[in-house]
Amino acid sequence: MPKSPGGDAQGVVDGSSRPAPPGLAQLDRPGASLRELRSRGRLRGVVALLGPAFVAAVAYVDPGNFATNFEAGAKYGYQLVWVIVVANAMAMLVQYLSAKTGVATGRDLPELCREYLPRPVSRGLWVQAELVAMATDLAEFVGAAVGLNLLFGVPLFQAGLITAVVAFGILALEQRGYRRFELAIAGLLGIVFLGFAYDLLTVGGSVPGTLSGLLPVFPDSDSVLLAAGIIGATVMPHVVYLHSALTKNRVAVRDDDERREVLRFQRLDVFVGLGAAGVINLSMLVIAASLFNSTGHASVDSIEAAHAGLGNLVGGAAALAFAVALLASGLSSSSVGTYAGQVVMQGFIRRRIPLYLRRGLTMLPALVVLGLGLPTTSSLVASQVVLSFGIPFALVPMIMLTRRADVMGALVNRRITTLTASLIAVLIIALNVYLIGDTILG
Repeated sequence: MPKSPGGDAQGVVDGSSRPAPPGLAQLDRPGASLRELRSRGRLRGVVALLGPAFVAAVAYVDPGNFATNFEAGAKYGYQLVWVIVVANAMAMLVQYLSAKTGVATGRDLPELCREYLPRPVSRGLWVQAELVAMATDLAEFVGAAVGLNLLFGVPLFQAGLITAVVAFGILALEQRGYRRFELAIAGLLGIVFLGFAYDLLTVGGSVPGTLSGLLPVFPDSDSVLLAAGIIGATVMPHVVYLHSALTKNRVAVRDDDERREVLRFQRLDVFVGLGAAGVINLSMLVIAASLFNSTGHASVDSIEAAHAGLGNLVGGAAALAFAVALLASGLSSSSVGTYAGQVVMQGFIRRRIPLYLRRGLTMLPALVVLGLGLPTTSSLVASQVVLSFGIPFALVPMIMLTRRADVMGALVNRRITTLTASLIAVLIIALNVYLIGDTILG
């Protein structure tokens, strides 16, 4: 396993001297040492170590979640609450393992797949990852376009083009330091959180109903499709790859003890970032169940209908909060999706292409949907099902690699961790097999 860069922080005169407090320019770059970050003080040092999970969390509240969660709540009330809770718990473990991979090895998951897996397998994983990227962009671009349309009346196709321009602007921040990019993404995630906090407080919800929804049950075969969509919208394959890239060179460590310390902060990062995403997802379903299902509006099956229903049944402010949250979700997740695409290509095949070209290729399906006027919510739900089928192709290689001591060193998975992650993979694969059978046999 290659050694991670280490050494004393710049500005240390001798072994007994205190390091000079680093400025933003020193810390807002990959490879800042753990000693540098500690020198900021207890609180600022902790904050400096957080961030990657918030970037990943944006993908867990992308517009695909709006479509699946609101449709599930409107049609089935609180009965699929358990799916969101289980999906979020799975997401926390998956993203923790991805972050751990980067910290332990100094490389990201696609790079490790290229190095340790047979070449045909690695190339096959790259091809499916690119297809998943297109499905991801479909949800994100369509969602942001609908948000612009709801807020400003911009036609959907033109709104999709505007989304691409704004996404490039957000990505440009990463070129000036990873911290600026992380803060921009975290800020947009905060807007989504505040939007649904307002709507939840306005609409209200049933605590007994929510608790009753924790009982695992599938009301009918259509609910299985929605469950697959919820999981596909929650456990996102592209951020399984991305999270390892965000942590691999973020902090320079000298030994396994420092790696373990960094990993403790990554666990906190995942708990807070993914916890916030889980609250948002649960809020979506509770709002839909309380407002639509309980009032006889179970046919609300589109983002536009959910926005209109909020406006008609609650008021313009609730509808505005929904639309702003949708727009912030689409803009942030589309930027993260492009970033993940670069990580996938560079890691699997050691190739980089200009961001403009990559964005143009992966956004084509979304522009086709918008240009042809296809149903936006149905397209979003379908994209989430495609993502659900892509999860095992990211998850299984990660489990295989993180259980190997020659790859992970001292941070190799414990047996219980590998077993739990394997059960998650089996559950997702079984759900997908059921969907295939249900589709073929009717």
